[in-house]
Amino acid sequence: MSDLYASRTAVHEQLTDGFGTVRILPLDPEADSGVVHRWVSEDRAVFWGMNGLTEQQVAGIYAHMATLTTHHAFLLVRDGEPVALLQTYEPEADRVSECYDVRPGDIGIHLLIAPAGPGGARSGWTARLVAAIAEYVLLGLDRRRVVVDPDVRNEKAVTRFLELGFTQGPVVVLPEIDLPDVYLPEKKAQLAFLDRQTLFPG
Repeated sequence: MSDLYASRTAVHEQLTDGFGTVRILPLDPEADSGVVHRWVSEDRAVFWGMNGLTEQQVAGIYAHMATLTTHHAFLLVRDGEPVALLQTYEPEADRVSECYDVRPGDIGIHLLIAPAGPGGARSGWTARLVAAIAEYVLLGLDRRRVVVDPDVRNEKAVTRFLELGFTQGPVVVLPEIDLPDVYLPEKKAQLAFLDRQTLFPG
C-alpha cells in the first residue's frame, strides 16, 4: 500500500520494535480534514467537542489553530496509516491556566486515538503511541512536564492516562470561552501530570 504521507516532513519519527514507525506530522487542515472529521464525528469522540460539525467546519477550526503560536495540531501516522490526532498547547495561553499553577516547562496535550481497525483493539497500542508523543514533547521540545485535562465523564481516558504513568491531579472546572473564532463550553476536567523524570530519569 502506498504511503500518502511519505512526502510530508515529520517533527518526530520513532521506530519501535514489534510496532512499526510512528511519524508525527503537522496537521494539514485541508488534506487531513476528511480523516479527522470521521474520527471526531463518532459517538466515542463526543468529549472532543466536534460531534455534528461538517468537514468544512472541522477544517476551519484547524486552519485557525494553524495561525496560533501557542496551540498546534498533529497527525500521527504509523507505517503509513493515520492512527491518532494530537494537539499540544502552552498551558499559560490556555484556559487550564486558571485552574492550576503552571510551571515553567509545562506542555499540555489532547489526544484522540483513531478507531480500532477490523481486528479490534490491540494491547499496548495506546502506550506505544504515547511513548512516541512523550519523547517528542519532553525530549524533542525540551519540556519538563506534560499536562492533560480529560473530561471527568470520560472515565476511559482518565484511567488510560493513569495507567500510563500520569499522576492524578485535582478535578477542576475549565471556564467557558466565547470568542469570535473560538467557543468552548465550560468543562469539568480531571487534571493529570507526567514528569519527564518519570520516563527519562537522569
